[in-house]
Amino acid sequence: MNSTEKYRNTVSNIRLPRRQFLQGAATVGAFTAFGMRAANAQSSETLKIGFISPRSGPLAGFGEGDAYVLAQARKALADGLSIGGKTYAVEILDRDTQSDPSRAAQLANSLINDDNVDMILASSTPETINPVADACEAAGVPCISTVMPWEAWYFGRGAKPNEPSPFKYSYHFGFGVGEFVKAYTAQWNLIETNKKVGVLYPNDADGNAVRAVMVPQLEAAGFTVVDPGAYENFTTDYSSQIAIFKEEGCEIFNSFALPPDFITFWRQATQQGFTRTVKIAQVAKMGLFPSDIEAMGSLGPKLASAAYWHRAMPYTSPLTGVSADQFAADYETTEGRQWIQQLGASMSLIEVGIAALEASGNPKDRDGVAAAIAGLKTDTIGGVVDFSSGPVPNVAHGPIFGTQWVEASGGDYPLDYVVTENTTDPNVPVQAKLIPYDG
Repeated sequence: MNSTEKYRNTVSNIRLPRRQFLQGAATVGAFTAFGMRAANAQSSETLKIGFISPRSGPLAGFGEGDAYVLAQARKALADGLSIGGKTYAVEILDRDTQSDPSRAAQLANSLINDDNVDMILASSTPETINPVADACEAAGVPCISTVMPWEAWYFGRGAKPNEPSPFKYSYHFGFGVGEFVKAYTAQWNLIETNKKVGVLYPNDADGNAVRAVMVPQLEAAGFTVVDPGAYENFTTDYSSQIAIFKEEGCEIFNSFALPPDFITFWRQATQQGFTRTVKIAQVAKMGLFPSDIEAMGSLGPKLASAAYWHRAMPYTSPLTGVSADQFAADYETTEGRQWIQQLGASMSLIEVGIAALEASGNPKDRDGVAAAIAGLKTDTIGGVVDFSSGPVPNVAHGPIFGTQWVEASGGDYPLDYVVTENTTDPNVPVQAKLIPYDG
């Protein structure tokens, strides 16, 4: 059985029931619909774009910068969009999932049925994206998403290898397991280790995806993977896993845990002596944002991460005209907080959505917009997004590269987030050497 078949069998067991997410379009409280209509629009027609992300709950870090990003996008769209000889006002209606998959589906259905949106954009993790994409697919509303492994989006929603895509209206762009493998193997070869990797992968869409597809590829690259088995999210005692890692002498550690779970695990791992022998601690889902690392106290610096966007990227926003570095700097000035990589991902998502509406010729034609996304190739603040080149239908590749949190040598913030390898996007400059965690 090859890795793709193993992944297909795995995701069939973790796929969230479609009916659970699509049943009912119950009213979900009162939400304020933010959006800016074009002051000089020559048409009364308005394009409504839903934007769904987790801004509270365990995944709140992903939505921390959304208010700023949306404000910049609304400002850039204040004069509307000229498409097919008509000028449309643009209204963006943003919603917070509270990190709840059921709520994500409810919000999508409400935007579709109550607000009559023309498109929905969804960001960050399967818990948000998959239920939203399923709702849009069922209703025939164009949907674009980013920031989760594309395999968990594509196969996790029922697509099968080497068969036509079952999706017409939902599309996803960004990294996949292949990008993680390239980044991790490049990163882990920067420091001499025994190549034993202890992994902590949960029993959820992300964890099962990387276990089924990534582990065989890591082993093929010469690493020995020590996997104590799937655990349930919000587990509070990791003593059994830590004992296995210590017994096996793992010098590399990799996790796809939720931030609260990793913090609990790493503190217990420190108390039980495992972290003293770890040379590389590579975390995903956790460790993406400064708040994650700051919550770790003295245990945070030297944790390695992976970035899907970075202020060092040499790209400029086609919507706002600012560079990646300018975008991050303005966020820090405006919000008084350290920049986060989700800024670029959320802006890229909006840029891809706008490009698709423009390419359609008629943004009110949902079938036409969906067809435009399928062939779309466009620049973003995170680089080129190209749906025309695979890796499978409805998906566009995206980079992810190795990074590390280090103590800052100066500036306004205690930590720096530096690029340590750039295999999946050589245009991004490497900024620093990887430092051993136990060093």
